[in-house]
Amino acid sequence: MSGRIEVTKIIVRTSDDSALFDEVFLPHLQEAYRLARWLTGNASDADDVVQEAAMRAFRAIGTSDVINPRAWSLTIVRNTAYSWLMKNKPKDVVFAEELGEADRESLDRDAASGRQDKTPEDIAILNATAEEVRKALAALPALFREIVVLREMHELSYREIASVTNLPIGTVMSRLSRARQLLIGALGQVRP
Repeated sequence: MSGRIEVTKIIVRTSDDSALFDEVFLPHLQEAYRLARWLTGNASDADDVVQEAAMRAFRAIGTSDVINPRAWSLTIVRNTAYSWLMKNKPKDVVFAEELGEADRESLDRDAASGRQDKTPEDIAILNATAEEVRKALAALPALFREIVVLREMHELSYREIASVTNLPIGTVMSRLSRARQLLIGALGQVRP
């Protein structure tokens, strides 16, 4: 006998876990799907991501202290989507840490400058069709697209987005500003 003791953790699911999952995760299922759809780029992949996210949420529900169910659910979906993207489409995912120093500094400068005047590009986004905006949004890099989707479609506050993405609020604001500039630029090229 080597004197080693092996400890095995056994998690027993109860009906309380199921009820808690139904109460915490399921009300946000449509939002989860919409977020997964935007992050993955298609319905089939979004289905896979949401299914995996639901399984992860169910496994974690009994051991998690859920303060904000919406943010908790979307965080799981976001993390699951990025794991899925890294495994299935690694070239589509770019994290801020992977950007060069100059690109990161540019993101911060762009957010700090925060222009308020309407430019021809701003007007272009206002005049664009919904399809043009959808295509421009889909063409954004994932790290910018997710911020726009969480803010404009899910109507999360900066604080909630920071919680979902595990980013500082300043970074959320910077990325949102840069994403909007990229959208305006793309839509400015669409229209004469």
